[in-house]
Amino acid sequence: MVAYILWRILLIIPTLIGILTVTFVIVQFTPGGPIENIIAQLQGMGGDAVGRVAGGSSDLGLSSDSVFDGAHADLSSYGSSKYRGVQGLDPEFIAKLERQFGFDKPPLERYLTMLGNYIRFDFGESYIQGRSVIELIKSALPVSLSFGFWNLLISYAISIPLGIRKALKEGSAFDVWTSAIIVIGYAIPNFLFGIFLMVFFAGGSFFDWFPLGHLTSDNFDKLSFEGKILDYLYHLILPLTAMVISSFATTTLLTKNCFLEEIRQQYVITARAKGLSERSILYGHIFRNAILIVIASFPTAFMGSFFSGSLLIEMLYSLNGMGLLSYTSIVNRDYAVVFACLYIFSLIGLVVSLISDIVYMLVDPRIDFDKKDL
Repeated sequence: MVAYILWRILLIIPTLIGILTVTFVIVQFTPGGPIENIIAQLQGMGGDAVGRVAGGSSDLGLSSDSVFDGAHADLSSYGSSKYRGVQGLDPEFIAKLERQFGFDKPPLERYLTMLGNYIRFDFGESYIQGRSVIELIKSALPVSLSFGFWNLLISYAISIPLGIRKALKEGSAFDVWTSAIIVIGYAIPNFLFGIFLMVFFAGGSFFDWFPLGHLTSDNFDKLSFEGKILDYLYHLILPLTAMVISSFATTTLLTKNCFLEEIRQQYVITARAKGLSERSILYGHIFRNAILIVIASFPTAFMGSFFSGSLLIEMLYSLNGMGLLSYTSIVNRDYAVVFACLYIFSLIGLVVSLISDIVYMLVDPRIDFDKKDL
């Protein structure tokens, strides 16, 4: 087991490099970027945008007067610029933007610099927000981790016992009715259920019982320890309910089918013939074999809950999590944040996958990944 764990840890490094390399290459062929966004703002908003970008930002180190020096120069004087739609802007200003964002360097040099910085978790600054990327991630990561943790905990706490019960009661009225409820819950998009909860319980047309936005109240620091816990859980109720309602269907049916398959095995018939109780057969023999597939599905469920499953809920309830941060960064082509989020997601996914394999081996010691992978 130790050799396998070390091998998997070492394998994380080339995997991360491969993911970042593919993404970096794709980005090079994608139109648009932070410089073109700034140019579009300058052209579309005129002097107001110039004041924001040049006069109002010390990052660029430019004055608003210098931006439009030669703004109406002959187009042929900078017609060779690689940025389209820059007519009316000083080529010197474009060059300063390129140096500011590092786009004056060759792609290979930018790529190697990025890898070196990422080893130290130095992600630079956001092109759009003008803040350190690591600060943005630190503020967004707890939100997504909170939702991911509680969503998985609650959904697994419901799904596994319910799936076992459905397997034991297959074909009964309990099995039929619970299957109908699960299918209906799964068919309702979580954001639609989230809107329903907002309208009814968050100051919509009916009741104003729960807050919107943020995971804590403004006076959170002044509350007692017990008060902080209650305040945190109070803010979680609506968005977490919207996420959980459609998240346990897959795990429930997977658990049911796994246990049904094991119940029909020959060793179960033999155990019953020996006079063992049904409880002893279930938890002493069936459970360990059937739960393995559920454990194997955990990394996928975790990453889905951590990012894709929480994106719409974060947008709906104005929660600044990793899903919303990644989405807005992709839309704005804020490459520094996009690459950092991808790096964090990939790293967390690989670590969770490793933990899942370790639990897999602990549950069933007969499994030996060393022989398979080494």
